[in-house]
Amino acid sequence: MNDVFIPGPRATRATIAEVAAVAGVSKASVSRYISGDRRLLSDALATRIEQAVVALDFQPNQMARGLKRGRSRLIGMLVADLLNPYSTAVMHGVETACRQQGYSLLICNTDQDARQERQQLAALQSYSIEGLIVNTFGQHAADLQHLGSRLPLVLLDRELPGVEADLVGLDNHQAIATGVAHLQSQGYRDLLLISEPLDGTSSRRQRLTAFDAALAAHPSCRGGHCVQADNALALQTALAAFLASPGPGPKALLTANGVATLATTLALQALGEPLFERLGLLALDDLDWFPLVGGGISALAQPTHALGVAAFERLQRRIDGDRSAPVQQTFGAELHIRQSTRART
Repeated sequence: MNDVFIPGPRATRATIAEVAAVAGVSKASVSRYISGDRRLLSDALATRIEQAVVALDFQPNQMARGLKRGRSRLIGMLVADLLNPYSTAVMHGVETACRQQGYSLLICNTDQDARQERQQLAALQSYSIEGLIVNTFGQHAADLQHLGSRLPLVLLDRELPGVEADLVGLDNHQAIATGVAHLQSQGYRDLLLISEPLDGTSSRRQRLTAFDAALAAHPSCRGGHCVQADNALALQTALAAFLASPGPGPKALLTANGVATLATTLALQALGEPLFERLGLLALDDLDWFPLVGGGISALAQPTHALGVAAFERLQRRIDGDRSAPVQQTFGAELHIRQSTRART
């Protein structure tokens, strides 16, 4: 019996020319088959091309095909901190929506660094993206403004001075008002909002403003701010002072995002403070580990998946030619009550 030669894996991608040669047809016929324009192909011809495609494991270069039509089907996303659970969750929503509509997502992480932001902006432009979703500090707003004049751009969570673009984000005033009302209804009267440094971030600033407005609506409550969640020692000192200070009633903390919640929990443990025995805690964001701590941390959950999907849908409208004035699309937070805000008397 003669030996049968079985070729090993190809070192390079098969080409249209090779498919045409194996099928015994023209390259134009292969192109029509791949693009779905098969009106001029007989059933027999289409079958031969299909068999050649399978035999050669031919994979069309979708990027090259798109660029020939002036479309890359590629969306860019600029993220300030890829390690932030909020960023990861929203990014998943964006990627899901992209995939469903036949786009690919190119993610660039600035790591909250101004130099990285500029480099990543340059890289994104070199990839011929059709649009850009921005969730960053905007330390190079002029560059973003210039880029926004050339292609569609949507801001996610944060306004950027001088950048005229659609914005998708949380209704911060609704979220904080809901949180303060919940704490007040549970008997807490002395409140402290804990945030990362403002750093010009619009969403953080709005949450502080909303906190002050909510306190004004509940005169039985007293409140203050701590914007040092990125400094462990300073946060411990601030929490110790808050715990020791006299006040109008039971005390509670309202943390402005998931990062601040983790920092606060670690600081309370470092102080030896039994979690939620004499101190309430309500977090903005709802992370997977919240139910596991001290009977569970109550949370104002952001609809992160919906935010990501909405950002892409807003961007797709702009790509498809919508030239109307920029809009802001906001979503409400959902209160999840656990033991960290149990009722106090």
